[in-house]
Amino acid sequence: MGRTIIAWLIAFFAITSPAFAQTSSGWWNKEWPYRRAVTVDTSPTGANLSGAIGRTVLLVRLHNGNFTFSDALENGADLRMVDTDGKTPLPFHIERYDAANGIATLWVSVPNLAGGEKRRIWVYFGNKNAPAGSDIAGTYDPDTVAVYHFSEAGGKAAADVTANANNAQNAAPAIDENGVIARAAKFAGSGELIIPASASLASPAGGPLTIESWVKSDQPNGEQAVFTHGPLILGLANGVPFALVGEQRVQASAAVKTGEWTHLGFVADDQGFRFYVNGVEAAAGTGPLPALDGPITLGGGNGRPFTGELDEVRLSKTARPAAMILANAQSEGPGNKIVAVSDQAERQSAGGGNFFYVLAKIEIIDAVIIGLCMVILLLAIVVMITKARYINRAVRANKVFLKRFRALHEHLISMKQVEGIGPRELAVIEQAPLARLYETGVEELEVRRGTKGARRALSGEAVEAMRAAVDAEVVAENQKFDRWLVLLTIAISGGPFIGLLGTVLGVMNTFAGVAQAGDVNVNAIAPGIAAALMATIAGLACAIPSLFGYNYLNSRISEISDEMRVFVDRLITRLAEMQSDGAPSLQAAE
Repeated sequence: MGRTIIAWLIAFFAITSPAFAQTSSGWWNKEWPYRRAVTVDTSPTGANLSGAIGRTVLLVRLHNGNFTFSDALENGADLRMVDTDGKTPLPFHIERYDAANGIATLWVSVPNLAGGEKRRIWVYFGNKNAPAGSDIAGTYDPDTVAVYHFSEAGGKAAADVTANANNAQNAAPAIDENGVIARAAKFAGSGELIIPASASLASPAGGPLTIESWVKSDQPNGEQAVFTHGPLILGLANGVPFALVGEQRVQASAAVKTGEWTHLGFVADDQGFRFYVNGVEAAAGTGPLPALDGPITLGGGNGRPFTGELDEVRLSKTARPAAMILANAQSEGPGNKIVAVSDQAERQSAGGGNFFYVLAKIEIIDAVIIGLCMVILLLAIVVMITKARYINRAVRANKVFLKRFRALHEHLISMKQVEGIGPRELAVIEQAPLARLYETGVEELEVRRGTKGARRALSGEAVEAMRAAVDAEVVAENQKFDRWLVLLTIAISGGPFIGLLGTVLGVMNTFAGVAQAGDVNVNAIAPGIAAALMATIAGLACAIPSLFGYNYLNSRISEISDEMRVFVDRLITRLAEMQSDGAPSLQAAE
């Protein structure tokens, strides 16, 4: 029975962990023990982009739902991004890394991105001795002249993260810790950011230009400037996005929703300019841009105060393709459709199985619940094995006893007095429940012979008294068989409910983490839910073997109990007959 239970458990865990087939081929660096795949999907199943996009800086969000922060350094210095070939490191930098709350945002430079493809890159981590790997300046191409994450703490001037160092001369009036990506600059109708003029920001007449920004308007009324550079103004007019180029004004057909983040894009070349809202072209103008020089203002300007928030402002002295504008809008917003951290984790020189990947995602509360279920399962296994061995010994001993019992025929005496029984056989017989019933019956008969003599037949009351004594022994034997079986019933009824509790808590924690991270794709939710379901699996793993074991043991105990009841009837009848048969012969002898 014990071997059967152990084999069943091994089979169960084998069934639940089928994915050991992945290999660690093409491992970038053996000093990094872990990696996770990051899928960039521009095919119809993802962002559904077409055409060449080129070198693109994409946002990768990490959170408790798709990354194990405990395996990386507390500041994320050990993170590395590697291209599809598994050999080429990709420039990247970290905008936010909060291991305590399980949230991180990375900007990764992906070369030669094209529409209609699925591309896999890798994030490596786990090297505890790794220096910081961020390469902020190398993340952006030379055409990118300014990028503002607004990741500075309150009171610090907004910084340009590119090598051009086009830093603002003042700080944002306020900071929102949870912008569309990370921190965001917050404005209340005053305190616009001033970017001093520089050679890198100046643009000749007809020069190409791309401007991108995430905007959230807190009040729709009036005309509000988001970006101003000489004769170029981008903003909102009563909530409707507009672009003003000299005297030429274009605007979208509908207002954006107040309090919601919107991606605005402006692209100009020598033929004209195009205005994008959430990656989709909303308006277009003709003619080249005039020369742009002088300071840039963000978050207001020229009598157009702005009330709302800005995040991720980028300026490039090139005309970015429309597919890149759409890719940025879709990858950086809450409804990310392009970048997904894979639901598979790999370890160097070992496969990354689904089962062990899910185990790595388990939160502390679920780990406690699973541990409790495993403790109950362990106790249940001990009870099943111990009880099965006890029953097997009892069955074998009953067989040995019954063989001797039948040989005695009508001359029933204590087994200790039977000739030919050696110490070893007697030790086996003493383990038989039937033998203990037999000895109790024989002792009861000897008591009555001692008080009433061997010449008198037993009265009905005496026979019932003997039966009561033997029945009491039957109850005691049944209690021995039933002892500790209550642990199996606890495992059967309590295990699934305990596991369900862990699952509910884990799912709740997963959704809370996803809400904080602002990433709602299935790859963000699925790992956490799968890990939470491990608690239910643990509860079922506790209950199912216990159910089978309890039913098996209960059926065998019932068989032995029936055998004891039948034996009691036979024993009492034979003892009564033996006493009655002995009485006349004794009287005749007198």
